[in-house]
Amino acid sequence: MTDVRTVLWFDGRIEEAAELYVSLLPDSAITEVTRYPEGDDPWPGEHRPGEALTVDLTIAGVPYQLLNGGPQFPQSEAVSIAVTVDGQAEVDRLWDALVADGGAESVCGWCRDRFGVNWQVIPQQLAELMRGPRANEVTKAMLGMRKLEVAGLEAAAAG
Repeated sequence: MTDVRTVLWFDGRIEEAAELYVSLLPDSAITEVTRYPEGDDPWPGEHRPGEALTVDLTIAGVPYQLLNGGPQFPQSEAVSIAVTVDGQAEVDRLWDALVADGGAESVCGWCRDRFGVNWQVIPQQLAELMRGPRANEVTKAMLGMRKLEVAGLEAAAAG
């Protein structure tokens, strides 16, 4: 059997992160948690026995694994989770949950959650508008936004 998933490297708090992620979107669940074993620590001083080593989960049906690997490889905008949702209310709900409690807004629909993972929250209307005759104007409007605003994108498309 072949299994493909994206692994995200964390420095702790992976169970907390997984619980947040599965609470955000339907068809999401934590499927397995493995823990650092009792006994001699192969990574002395970095992890406690019983602490989560990995959490396997699905987010909207897509498999991921969170790895509690330590501080060596911090998250960056080089990797993000892109979520396309229907309408402004869903953009607002997801965006607000992701930037809460220490997350941060970026630009063009990108944000970072409190664990350092980067997300793109995209209304499905953006793809439709980008295929229209005023795609350049829609792109310019998007580039001027932090959280994407459907009304602003539609106004740019309407001229």
